[in-house]
Formats: sequence, structure tokens, C-alpha cells
Amino acid sequence: MVRVSILVTCVISLMLVVFTDHAQGLGVNWGAMASHPLDPSNVVKMLKDNGIKRVKLFDAEPATMKALSGSGISVIVGIPNEKLASISSAYKHAQEWVKENITKYDHNGGVDISYVAVGNEPFLTSYNGSFLKTTFPALQNIQKALDEAGTRQKIKAIVPFNADVYESASGKPSDGQFRKDIKSEMLKILGLLKSNKSPFFVNIYPFLSLQQSSDFPKEFAFFDGTSKPVQDNNYQYTNVFDANHDTLIWSLKKVGYQDLDIVIGEAGWPTDGDKNANKILAKKFYDGLLKKLAKADGTPLRKGYLEVYLFGLTDEDKKSIAPGDFERHWGILGYDGKPKFPMDLTGKGNNNMLKAVQGVQYMDKQWCVLNSDVRNETLLKTELSYACSQTDCTSLGSGRSCDLDLPGKVSYAFNSFFQSRDQDVRTCNFDGKGTITKNDPSKGTCVFNIQIYSAGVRRPVTYALSILAGLVLMTFLH
Repeated sequence: MVRVSILVTCVISLMLVVFTDHAQGLGVNWGAMASHPLDPSNVVKMLKDNGIKRVKLFDAEPATMKALSGSGISVIVGIPNEKLASISSAYKHAQEWVKENITKYDHNGGVDISYVAVGNEPFLTSYNGSFLKTTFPALQNIQKALDEAGTRQKIKAIVPFNADVYESASGKPSDGQFRKDIKSEMLKILGLLKSNKSPFFVNIYPFLSLQQSSDFPKEFAFFDGTSKPVQDNNYQYTNVFDANHDTLIWSLKKVGYQDLDIVIGEAGWPTDGDKNANKILAKKFYDGLLKKLAKADGTPLRKGYLEVYLFGLTDEDKKSIAPGDFERHWGILGYDGKPKFPMDLTGKGNNNMLKAVQGVQYMDKQWCVLNSDVRNETLLKTELSYACSQTDCTSLGSGRSCDLDLPGKVSYAFNSFFQSRDQDVRTCNFDGKGTITKNDPSKGTCVFNIQIYSAGVRRPVTYALSILAGLVLMTFLH
């Protein structure tokens, strides 16, 4: 019996190492802007298979919340910016939202909700103040409704901000300060966060620093060091992640809130849609970030543990591309739930692949491509323009995964359109210029995807069986 007990203890210890030996404070953002979303229950199983214990949502979609129930995964539930006006205008709207999206799931065996994210980057400069006057009252109403529902000690309201809410004229963290146009509203929010002992959530994207400035030193976007570090008084910065984080600390300090905890709500690197967006650079970024988290050495101004939510879980082909085509390629997993590159969540640098989402079903192995006899360049450009206005073509272009000639681009666009319409044969016509093929037209890094089945898409086999059952029933009745 003693030997058996020792063996069991060793097995349990090994299991704990396997399933908990991850970089501290690691979570992931789970977006829902895909035309063919994966089954939420399969995604939750994948999260558990990979030992991911924190997830941040951008809404409270019922199927997702149901799948997370009883999972033991800590969840941040989101309120979209579009709902801020309603929630801020009347307290009853906040009460209704909390009852429908929080109270319903906050029970034993339910969803382990940690925060409610009120809006998403509501003070982003590109929004031109659209949510400036509704964010604080919405936050206030949601926190009050949470308190009233008896969740004060467990669930807190926060606001995820973009890092553009603060700035530094010199580029040094010590010159950081909140933007003047939002400062008065920020002070209200900071006061409420402090009174509730809630953290400050900020999204930090080194990729955007590189993408938005041709003069930005590329090595400063990663964690391998740089030949030109930023010296700020007694502190030295070798990467923009640390510098950005500490610019926030200085901004908080100058308004008296330097003791607020900080959570990185989003941090990631896209894999397509821009010359600097690819799997190689994404892996480099994540390797460095995960090693940093595993060491728990923090930043020059704040040593220790960092809580970070990776962005994002899967690619989302319905995201707005106003900021750039890369917006649809942030996933560490592809549209079909397969990992794009090795990622070691322990931060030890092992070249491991994440476990994929299981239970994914693909449509038939067929693609829509350009008829080989169509060569008129004017017609090709017209068809390309039309198809890409109706579907996702963000992988096309120089320096991207699909750097193709004109006919190749048209074929890619035709197939994207065809797959997005669930392989409806009528969508591969293009006035006779398209044709369906069983030969995979993928070339090199350019993959011509096959669509997956998801909720709301009728599977042909199931459909055929239902028709057959109906015919049998009709025969029986007659």
C-alpha cells in the first residue's frame, strides 16, 4: 500500500507539472469575429488541453459562456463599445445586463468570472471621442450593479485601454503622461478603479510600433536586446514592451495612482497582412515574451509577476481592416484551430506545438480557381476587385504569404469567395471565368483554404439523411 501511495503521489505530481508549468499570469483573448467560428465546447477543451487557465472575451455570447461553465477557466466578460451609451444612460440597463450576462452564470459549476471589461479601447484616438462621455458612467453603473448582485469581492469592472491613452514627447518613460483630451475622464476612471481595488488594463503592441513608423528600430520590438537601448535616468530599456509599460507607470504616478496593479489585456504579433507580419517574427515575439513571463522579472520600474493576455486565439476574417490588413491574422491558431508555429507556454524555449482544436470538420476538398483560358488583364483586374470587395484577400500582396501573379491573385480571390459561401457551386461562376478543381492550387507559403463547418452551417450528410428520413416517413404514412 505504501508503494502504491508513493506511485500515486508521483503520478499526481507529474500531472501537476505537465498541466501547471506555464509562464505565470498567462491568458489569451478569444474573439468572435469569424465567419465560421469554431464550436465553443471544442475550443474550451483545447484551452484545457494546453493548460490555459485564463481567457478574455469581448462579449458574453451564450454558447461560449455555456461551454466555459464548469471548466475552471478564469473568464473576463466583455461589453462592446456600442452598448456603452445605453448602459451609461440608465442604471436599470446595467442591472439588466449584469442579470443576463453575469448572474446567470455566477454559481457553483458555472463560469468563473473575474472581471467585466466595460468597452474595448474606448479612448482610442481614431474613435475621435465617440465614447469619451459614456465610458465612466457605464463603468460606474456596471460596478454598482455587480455590487448589488453580491459579486463585489469576486467580480470587478475594468476598462481595457489602448496604450495611446498616454504619451511621451521624448520617447522616454519618465516623460509619460495621459493625453490632455482624455485626462479629466481618465481621472474619474482611475478613482473608481482604486476604490474597488481593480487593476488598470492596457493593450501593448510592439508590432504596431514597428508597423506605424519606418524609423522604428526593429530589434526594439523584440526581447533579444538592442545595440541602441533607451537610457532613462538610472533605467535602461532594451525593448519597447518594457518602455511602454513603464511609460504607463510614470503617467499613473504623475496623477497619484502609481500603486494601481497593471494587467496587459492584449499583446501579440500577427502572421500575415503586412511585410512585418509573418510566422517567423510572431514566433520570435512570443518566444521572447513567454521567456520573460516565466522569469517573472517584470520591467525596470516594476519587478516581478506580470499578467498578460495573448492576442489572439484564432484568426478572425470579419474584423475591420481599417487599421491594416494584419487585423485578421492575430491568431496563434488558424481559422480552423490548428497552431501556426511552435509555442512553448512554459517559457523554457522548447519547440512544442500547441494542441489543436479537435472535432473540426472540413468541407469537400475542392477549390474555385480562374479558368486557364482567361487572359485579358483588364477583365482579371475587374474580377479581382469584385471578389476582394466581397471576401477576405488580406493575404495577397508583396511581402505577404500570397505574393502571386495576377492570375494567381484572381484564383485566390475566387476561392476565398467560394469557401466563404460554403462552397455553393453558384458562387464559382464569375460569368464563366471560374471553375471548380479537385487539385490543391496552394503554392509555397500561399495556402488556398478549405472552409470548415460551424454552427449554423448545415452538413451535407446530415441534410441528406434528414431528407431520406422525411421520404421514408412520407412513404410509411401513405
